[in-house]
Amino acid sequence: MRHLRLVVRMVLIFTMVLGAGAVFGQDYPNKPIRIVTGTAGGGLDFAARLMASGLVSSMGQQVIIENRGFVMAPPTVAKARPDGYTLLFFGSPFWLAPLMRTDLSYDPVKDFSPITLAVTSPDILVVHPSLPVKSVKELIALAKARPGELNYASSAIGAGSHLAGELFKAMAGVNILHIPYKGVTVALNDLIGGQVQVMFATAGASSPHIKSGRIRALAVGSPKPSALFPGLPPVADSGLPGYQSVGIYGIFAPAGTPAAVIDRLHQEFVRALNRADVKEKLLNSGVEAVGSTPPQLAAAVKSDMTRLGKLIKDLDIRSN
Repeated sequence: MRHLRLVVRMVLIFTMVLGAGAVFGQDYPNKPIRIVTGTAGGGLDFAARLMASGLVSSMGQQVIIENRGFVMAPPTVAKARPDGYTLLFFGSPFWLAPLMRTDLSYDPVKDFSPITLAVTSPDILVVHPSLPVKSVKELIALAKARPGELNYASSAIGAGSHLAGELFKAMAGVNILHIPYKGVTVALNDLIGGQVQVMFATAGASSPHIKSGRIRALAVGSPKPSALFPGLPPVADSGLPGYQSVGIYGIFAPAGTPAAVIDRLHQEFVRALNRADVKEKLLNSGVEAVGSTPPQLAAAVKSDMTRLGKLIKDLDIRSN
C-alpha cells in the first residue's frame, strides 16, 4: 500500500511538471526576445536582423539583436536563464573554437539546446586570374608539379578559410603554403592584388570580385551545386571526391530551455526562413535559407566537430 501511494504521488508530481511546462509554453513569449550574435555589420548580423524582422509579427514581441562578437556571444547565452528569451545565432567557429583553444568557458554541446540550422554558405575556391588553371583538377595538377610554390590565403589561423585550405591539401595530397591574414577583406585584397594565388573565400565576400573578373571561381565547397553560384561545380565533383567546406549557422538556446519553448521557436524561425522575401534577401547576401529540425542541427554540429576535429588534431591547429 505504501509503495502504491508513492507511485501515485510520483505520477501526480510528473503530471504537474508537464502541466507547468505546457502553461509556460502557451504563455511564451510575453517580453522581448534577444538574439546574441557576432559583430555588427557583417553577414551574420544581417541574417540575424532579417530573421528577427520575420519573427516580430508572428510572435507579438520585439526581437532585439545584440552584437557581442565571437568571444563573448556563446558564453553570454550559455549563462542566460533557459527561458527562451536569450538565443544564440552563430556558425562553426562557435563549436570548433573549443577544439583549438583552452580558454573558452562554454561547452558547445552540453551548454546549448539546438533550435534550427538557419542558413548555410559554401566556401568558394577562387584563384588570381594569372594562375593558369580553370578547374580543380588543373589546380591540383599544378600544385603537384610545383610543390611548395603556390600559396593560399585565409582570414585567420583556425578560420573556416584556413580549415578549408588544409582539408583541400590533405585530400589532394598537395603542398600549398598557408598565408594567414587578419580578416577576410585584407586576404581578398591581397588575392586580387596577386600577392597570394588561392583562397577558399566566403560566398558573400567573394561574389562581387568574381562577377567583376578580379578573381576566378573554380568550384563551390558544397556537396551539391549551390543556388548562390549557378553553374559552378562542387569541388567534390571536380577532382576531389568527398570534399566539403560549407559554413553552417544555427539558432541555439541555453541548455534546459523547456521543450515547448524550443518547439515554438523552431516553428517561428522556420516560418520566417521560408518567406520568399527573406529567402531572396539571404541569397543576395551570400547565404541559403534552410530551417532544419533541432535534431538535424545537432547532427550537423556533431558531424562538423568530428570531421574537422580530426584535421585540427592531426595538424595541431591552435587559434588565438
